[in-house]
Amino acid sequence: MNRLEDIIRRNRSVFDDREPSEGHFERFSFKLATRLHAGRAKKSILPYLLKAAVVTLLVTLSSLWTFDHFVRPNLKTKMTLSEVSPEYREVESYYVQQVSFMENEFSSLDLSNPEQKEALMSEMASMDSVYTELQKELRANPNDQRIIDAMIRHYQTKLEVMSYILEQLKEIKAETANPVSHEKVVY
Repeated sequence: MNRLEDIIRRNRSVFDDREPSEGHFERFSFKLATRLHAGRAKKSILPYLLKAAVVTLLVTLSSLWTFDHFVRPNLKTKMTLSEVSPEYREVESYYVQQVSFMENEFSSLDLSNPEQKEALMSEMASMDSVYTELQKELRANPNDQRIIDAMIRHYQTKLEVMSYILEQLKEIKAETANPVSHEKVVY
């Protein structure tokens, strides 16, 4: 940069008497206006993009809300006992609480045998799939007392099976903990 300045200073007399060519100021003004206009165009598109983004966001959120409140309930394929009546809500609550208690009992037992654990999980999954089918049938026929009774019997049977399995596991665990106490000692 200093070199260019030195050349201009040394040749100042040559540059001072010269005028820009004809139309220079018009070309310069046109280029300046074009650049200023292009700069404004770039800046002015941002508010439009922000507005479009806000509108898109609002449309998306309102669509999700509409789906959640109006469409999804109609897509529901299962029905629980609590949806039938308040009395059945109490019955279902009791059985759900009991099943949860039994599941906690199972988790408190240390099942070191993976086969036992797998068999237990398989049995519970099988019972749950039966109950899911009953829920679907109840959705199709909400006033069918036979389905309601079958759901209640299912809970009762599940609790009986769970308590039987729990007793068996406790006995097995007790036998493995004290193998000598169950054998006869012969002298």
